Amino acid sequence: MRIRSLALLVGTLASFVHLAAAAQQTVAPTAPAAPAAAAPSPLDTIPEKLPFNVPYGPAISAQRAQAAIQAAAAEATKHGWPLNIAVVDSGASLVAFLRMDGAMLASIAIAEHKARVSARFRRPTKVFEDAIQKADYKYVLTLDDVVASRGGIPLIEDGKLIGAIGCSGGTGSQDEQVCTVGAATINK
Repeated sequence: MRIRSLALLVGTLASFVHLAAAAQQTVAPTAPAAPAAAAPSPLDTIPEKLPFNVPYGPAISAQRAQAAIQAAAAEATKHGWPLNIAVVDSGASLVAFLRMDGAMLASIAIAEHKARVSARFRRPTKVFEDAIQKADYKYVLTLDDVVASRGGIPLIEDGKLIGAIGCSGGTGSQDEQVCTVGAATINK
C-alpha cells in the first residue's frame, strides 16, 4: 500500500513538473523594462539656512544637570524602566550621571554617548536614527562618533545649547520619552 501511494505521489509530481515546463515554453518572452530614471537625491537640495545652527552657550551647572536627571529618573521610575541617564555640558563633557538600580551595564556608556553626540551635533540623536532609515542618507554612517539611536536631546536655554541629556537601557522610544521629561526642566 505504501509503495503504491509513493508511486502515485511521484507520478503526480512528475505531471506538475511537466506542466510547469510546458507553461514556460508557451509564455512569450518580454522585452526588458527600461531602467527608471533616478530620483534626485535629497542631499542635493541646498537649504537656505543652516539646520541645527544653535549657538553653544555656557556649560550647564551641576545643580541643573542633577535636576534634569532627577526629572528623567522620576519618569523612568513611574514606568518601571531602569535606565542610565547622563548629562553633558555644552562641550560634551560629563557633568552628571545616574545608573538606576537594575539598569543594564552596557547602557552606561551608551547613555553618555547619546548625550555627547546630541551636544556636539546640536540635535536630538533621533535625527540620525531617522536618517539611517532612509536609503539616501547613508552619509550618516561616514560621520565620526555618531549614535543613530534616539535618546539624546540637546538642552537649550535662551536660544543657546548649554548641554545635552542621554538615556539608555530601554527601547529607543522609552529612552527618548524619559530624556524628553529631563530636557523639559531646561528647554522651556
